[in-house]
Amino acid sequence: MLANLLEYEFLRNTFLTGIIIGIIAPLLGAFIVVRRLSLIADALSHVTLAGIAFGLFLEKKTGAMLITPFYSGLGFSVLGSIIVERLRRVYTAFQELAIPIILSGGVGLSVIFISLANGFNTDLYNYLFGSVSAVSRQDLFMIIGIAIIVCSVIFLLYKELFLLSFDEEQAVVTGIHAKRIHFIFIVLTALVIAASIRIVGVLLVSSLMTLPVASSIRIAKGFKQTIIYAIIYGEAAVIVGLIAGYYLEIPPGGTIVMLLILLLIATMLIKNVVSKVRSRKYRIKNGVIE
Repeated sequence: MLANLLEYEFLRNTFLTGIIIGIIAPLLGAFIVVRRLSLIADALSHVTLAGIAFGLFLEKKTGAMLITPFYSGLGFSVLGSIIVERLRRVYTAFQELAIPIILSGGVGLSVIFISLANGFNTDLYNYLFGSVSAVSRQDLFMIIGIAIIVCSVIFLLYKELFLLSFDEEQAVVTGIHAKRIHFIFIVLTALVIAASIRIVGVLLVSSLMTLPVASSIRIAKGFKQTIIYAIIYGEAAVIVGLIAGYYLEIPPGGTIVMLLILLLIATMLIKNVVSKVRSRKYRIKNGVIE
């Protein structure tokens, strides 16, 4: 595979994209999980699917690719994130309602545009479940740009995001512009989701943002450790999943998700065994032997 990686540009693009996504998706996912917004990724992914279907529909009607499905999906995702933030301000006492509202709208638009675009085809299938051959050079450059933006914003606003994630009231008291930070964060989430669809697919992208974090939470001793471990889990699953998808000739999205689930199960089992061993040692040390 190394020889093919050096020979074929699309494989290099895919693996470089996978490495980038393996960093930024768990990085942002750590904040999403802590803020109890795990379902926001699902909602925005369905809006992204509507944008992709819209791009395919335009291509069918005009006979020319005025805008690629990737960029139309990106635009819809960002627009959906803005609407989510607006709805959260409308339903101040029931902010979680914004997620099912935007998810329902995304599903409805997806069904309409997919039907108008003559239903499922190979391109749409690749967007749904990921592909090892779908990443172009232009897509790679766009994803690199998104990664730079995400990492830069996280670095510059880390303290604000950290405080808002764990104690929003205290953050507001200290003078942090919560609404502005919320808006920036939700737009970053939309960008990462749109960037990840090429590798894991629209329907599975939320898994790459939450499952690595779920595993790292079991072993991390602090928030920064959670981020680091989540990135390690994400990178391992993406790289192995892409290799498996290449050799088995299957979409890599499902393989990546199943690897993440296996890593989560393994982490939980190992954590339980270690806890029992430590507990037993503690009882023996204190003279409590069962």
